[in-house]
Amino acid sequence: MSTDKLLPVTRRRFLKSTGLTLAAAGSAPLLSAPFVSRALADNKSLSIVQWSHFVPAYDTWFDNFAKTWGEKNKIAVTVDHVPVQNIPARAASEASAGSGHDLFGFNGAGGAHLYRKFFIDVADLVKETEKKYGKVSTIGKQLGYNADDGTWSAFPDFYINFPGMYQKSLWDEIGVVPDTWDNLRKGGAKLKAKGHPVGISLGHSNDPSTTWRGLLWCYGASEQDEQGKKIVLDSKGAVEAVKYVAALYKEAMTSDVLSWNDASNNQYIDSGVGSYIINPISAYRTAQTLNKKLADDIFVIKPPKGPVKQIMGAASEFYGIWKFAKNKEAAIEFLKYYSEHWPEAFKASEGYNNPCFANLVPKPMPILSNDPTSTPHDKLAILQDSDQWSAIPGYPGPATPAMDEIYYTFIINDMMAKTATGQLIAEESVKWATQQCEAIFKKWAGKA
Repeated sequence: MSTDKLLPVTRRRFLKSTGLTLAAAGSAPLLSAPFVSRALADNKSLSIVQWSHFVPAYDTWFDNFAKTWGEKNKIAVTVDHVPVQNIPARAASEASAGSGHDLFGFNGAGGAHLYRKFFIDVADLVKETEKKYGKVSTIGKQLGYNADDGTWSAFPDFYINFPGMYQKSLWDEIGVVPDTWDNLRKGGAKLKAKGHPVGISLGHSNDPSTTWRGLLWCYGASEQDEQGKKIVLDSKGAVEAVKYVAALYKEAMTSDVLSWNDASNNQYIDSGVGSYIINPISAYRTAQTLNKKLADDIFVIKPPKGPVKQIMGAASEFYGIWKFAKNKEAAIEFLKYYSEHWPEAFKASEGYNNPCFANLVPKPMPILSNDPTSTPHDKLAILQDSDQWSAIPGYPGPATPAMDEIYYTFIINDMMAKTATGQLIAEESVKWATQQCEAIFKKWAGKA
């Protein structure tokens, strides 16, 4: 099912859920007594839901890890994996019903802020983790921290960076390096003529939602101001960014990108047709299993530089514990144990999951700094510092419920697509998007 069909359901259920008073709602303090005795007395199960990882080996590792932890603690652990595009609708459904999984894993954006009143405060868990593994990153803080009262609605797990990936031999042939947005357009046009277009989605999914925000920021534009007080999208920078996307689409891409989902660009470059994508390294890992020669030709590069800065949107993974969860204590203890074994999770993801706590994976990072499966072995080294060029929705201001809803309604994606397909000129698209953002911003004004 496409996100186009899911989105209205998500909004409808969410609006309904924000008015609910859950009978099961209540604070869930951290345990002061040994965990196992409390858990055995109260509940013998723990249910977890999260997205189906784009590196399947990670899901295999996680399922076995959770099962082993459960067996040690005499708790039956179930882990459900759902397609990433279905996460918003699943969260809305569980919040509306006041019933569902104990531990909810989000991907992309949203969740921690949209469902703030439905999640327990995990501030103590975050502080305890910081003491062991260093300060939480800016991205990690944006995911779940509530500045107004110091609470944490969700526990930061990892962020997903979006570097550029390109077939080096193709770009070498035309003598262009896709290190700037301008070079990407010019070189992409030449490669499209040779049968190798650029592939960046203009559809409704996470990948374009992160990529086109990155482009906006590169042009000095953003949805909101640094304080998160007002919408500032209607700007010269935004208009220029939209004009650029229209040119890139017409000169270097094909109409297929209008209906792509998050797997499409992976498949595109792995087919050998696509010359360039912006995507996490899952696309590269898949190429390694399908075609070693092609994988050796796929190089990873920092996202393109823009007129103002070099920055790219990032996706994120974080866990919320519902107030109506049947086993809050087990959920907290599981996350503690999981954090203690996070380097194992990093390796299982093949370097895809990037840590949100400073010292979880010290540099030089395994896999990224020297990957024996890659040619050359240091091909992925630039990803060790990806936090320096990554940001999540809301940048340069805070992540908020309004920013999350704007993300899930794909306003930025549609702003780009409307001009790319000739429906509106750039100025009209920006004004349309600004009005949509302001309406959502106004709706959330003053709400906790």
